[in-house]
Amino acid sequence: MMKFTKQNFILLVGGIIIYVADIGVDFWVASKYFCQGEYSWSILILCFRGLSSLITQIFSYEWFKNDWEGTNTGKLKWIFLVHLFQCGIFIRYWFALKYGCQAAFKQNSIRDAPETDPPNFIQKKAIDVVTDINMLRVFKTFLETTPQLFVQIYILMEHGKNSIYQYAAIIMSFCGISISTVDYQISLRTSLPDKAEFRMLPKLVYLFYKLLTITSWILSISLITLLSVRSSVILLILLWICGFTWVLKQQTTFCKSKKMEYLYRTVVGIILIFTFFNIKGRKTKVCIFIYYATHTVVTLGILFVYMFWKPSIIKDIDFTIVSILTILSLVLGIIFLIVYYRHFHPTAYCRPQPYSDEVDGEAGQRVEIGRFQNFIMQ
Repeated sequence: MMKFTKQNFILLVGGIIIYVADIGVDFWVASKYFCQGEYSWSILILCFRGLSSLITQIFSYEWFKNDWEGTNTGKLKWIFLVHLFQCGIFIRYWFALKYGCQAAFKQNSIRDAPETDPPNFIQKKAIDVVTDINMLRVFKTFLETTPQLFVQIYILMEHGKNSIYQYAAIIMSFCGISISTVDYQISLRTSLPDKAEFRMLPKLVYLFYKLLTITSWILSISLITLLSVRSSVILLILLWICGFTWVLKQQTTFCKSKKMEYLYRTVVGIILIFTFFNIKGRKTKVCIFIYYATHTVVTLGILFVYMFWKPSIIKDIDFTIVSILTILSLVLGIIFLIVYYRHFHPTAYCRPQPYSDEVDGEAGQRVEIGRFQNFIMQ
């Protein structure tokens, strides 16, 4: 079993700081737009924030209910109220700091665990609570951070105005995407105990693969939005329908209730607009090829439209720089994707497991199957 180390604890604290700073930057940027009379941008940013917060609170509370089913009914009422006021993530961070500190710095605390618990009880609790946070941050990244990055880049391209709060929002978005994607991949490796530790080089390759492909796609969507907002909305809806349909076909089993499962599939459909994720832990070479081939065709099609059909718009934006960045980030992102899948991708895929406990064949003990084994894979 992978251990929760001091480095993991430091990364956890850094993640909390980034999370709080991101909230502050969102409200700062929204207030700036509001004061300048740009009410639509201000409302849009707050809507992204509100939507992602609402959905993450729903999943967070549902997971607490599943974990504490039949016990702690009194605490669940208090937990519900905290989630109702959109602060549930801070409870999870408190548990993560509590168990993470014990696992990383108080080695003797493992001896204090109840006799009925396995020897690695504190380590497992620390890893489990951090994994839950990482799953929620994946939702937040693609429901709020990535769309906000698109909005900020679009505003810069449309109006050509440079301000410190816009750059702050873009930097925070890139930081949020970077941290959530790497932490997600670390949690995936933790759920595959037979795999080697996720070292620095694989982390960087995976990070560049995700960041570059997402950046290229956001620039492409921004360009088509400059041409026509309606066309951009139609494209995004069509992509969501395709992603949602594919998720339905995969017959995911992440949630206990049907309503939550459909909400999960809806959210994953949104995630698939921006980047590819494996849903069932199966080999999907064909699917990932189709996915990025489609993105490449759409990107080149948008650039073609600008060059041959709408040359007048090119004068209003620095089209040469934007097009070079779009193509360069796409090509480099696909190169990093190929390198990652050929050399660093875990070849043993997790199989979807039931929520009930299973017997550990080696230790002869009953161990709980984590949520992550039914979550989006890679």
